[in-house]
Amino acid sequence: MTRGKLIRDLIKIALKEDIGTGDITTKLVVPKKVKVKAVIIAKAKGILAGIDVAKQVFHAVDKTLRFTPMKRDGDRLRPNTIIASIQGKASSILIAERTALNFLQHLSGIATLTNQFVQAVKGTKVKILDTRKTIPGLRILEKYAVKVGGGENHRLGLYDMILIKSNHSKVAGSIVQAVNRVKAGNRRGLRFEVEAKNLDEVKTALALNCPMIMLDNMSIAEMRSAVKLGKAKFEASGGINLKNVRKIAQTGVDYISIGALTHSAKALDISLQIIS
Repeated sequence: MTRGKLIRDLIKIALKEDIGTGDITTKLVVPKKVKVKAVIIAKAKGILAGIDVAKQVFHAVDKTLRFTPMKRDGDRLRPNTIIASIQGKASSILIAERTALNFLQHLSGIATLTNQFVQAVKGTKVKILDTRKTIPGLRILEKYAVKVGGGENHRLGLYDMILIKSNHSKVAGSIVQAVNRVKAGNRRGLRFEVEAKNLDEVKTALALNCPMIMLDNMSIAEMRSAVKLGKAKFEASGGINLKNVRKIAQTGVDYISIGALTHSAKALDISLQIIS
């Protein structure tokens, strides 16, 4: 399935969820032929993400609506910034409003939080990564928003990268056995990474020539020591927030993955107002 089709399908599902058998309020209150102009306005500071998705929502409801973006994804927003204008049938605009704003607020919230982390580690070599801790069905959009905010995608799913976590190693018998099985069966040559919970496991992974090692919930001191042990790429993960992320970046790790980028980002305050 292409990215475009997946997004169109998501929009259809979201609209069906909201509209159901029809917008009863709009049907009773708003005359069908009345046309208006509306604007989408940012009510807080942040990074815009999802403007094209919002446009697609309005056009999915009514192709005759005229949607004019005033800002692009990645733009910094201030309170009262006009993001876009929409002209056309009032009923169509009102029916599409909430679904469009839900996408726009959520994705802009992710981009905004991601950018806060990116700015917090500015000047270091660290790259901010997302995780698979996403809302089911919305991963492709949420990971897009992370990139808009200046972060990078870790892996899209279970299919495009091998990550040997502690549970995998436990079932396999050990990190050694898990890594050896990957080396023997990784015919596609996919990137692979090993999770380590302590320095002994880091040493084991390095001895096996693992190219990337995840330092899971380690202390600052442990991370600093781990980085000095070998030349692998190191990823810090677990318990990371805006207060400690710079200290973690200064340990010498290459990547910091943060589940909160997608599972805990606060929606950016954005509204729609009919102006004429």
